[in-house]
Amino acid sequence: MLELVDTHCHIQSAGLASGGEHATQALWAKSPELDGKGLVQAAKEQGVTRLIVVGCDLTDSQLATKFVSTQENCWAAIGIHPHEAKVYVGSDNLKQQFADMTQVPKVVAIGECGLDYYYNHSPKAAQAELLRYQIELALSAKLPLIFHVREAFDDFWPIFDSYQGVQGVLHSFTDSQDNLDEALERNLRIGVNGIATFAKDPAQVEVYRTVPLENLLLETDAPFLAPVPHRGKTNEPQYVADVASFLADLRQVPLETLASATTRNARELFGI
Repeated sequence: MLELVDTHCHIQSAGLASGGEHATQALWAKSPELDGKGLVQAAKEQGVTRLIVVGCDLTDSQLATKFVSTQENCWAAIGIHPHEAKVYVGSDNLKQQFADMTQVPKVVAIGECGLDYYYNHSPKAAQAELLRYQIELALSAKLPLIFHVREAFDDFWPIFDSYQGVQGVLHSFTDSQDNLDEALERNLRIGVNGIATFAKDPAQVEVYRTVPLENLLLETDAPFLAPVPHRGKTNEPQYVADVASFLADLRQVPLETLASATTRNARELFGI
């Protein structure tokens, strides 16, 4: 059986009545039959042998660390999403609680963190300050980062370049060839999810075809962004197999080759 890794999912609040990031939990609530343990088992049956469970704020990250403590093939990334920056930049207490989690077992990354100028739910200055905080925390803890960057690369690259030794992945990459090239120059990994299966822009599809195999990571972003043929459904980690199949066909490489390379990339970046 193929061995795959879902490097980005938010399954910690599936099946729960409260807790977790609000938009994520609201989406899981539309599929009450799903819960975290069942999602992990369904993924395993499709060859998804490892999962990174990603937090988006303090409570969500705490929930992620609690969830992975009971699942042998799951690890946690703790992060404060740029949407939440305004809540955290002025609170040393919240930031310290967040920093303390880097010592929790099975925490393997910081993120998702970054800049989001598409929604601008937090001021740009607050987003930048919190991004710097999380980069510095990751460097101190010797952890890679999971970056969320949307319509903000002009500000992201100068921040990134002001540090040395940063390792990580651009999660849910949907940007231009130019920014792909910038990422590759910095040896960042590129996270590709279900968006690739329904992308309409030929230039964007070409980006997915040409990401070097040694930089490619697979992800779902579950419960968001279900791939073809599951559009309209709640996304699940098991559907990373559909992303892998699509990319193998697009790139005209054996599925086994793509699965082996992306699994190796994930294990090397996150140490799992």
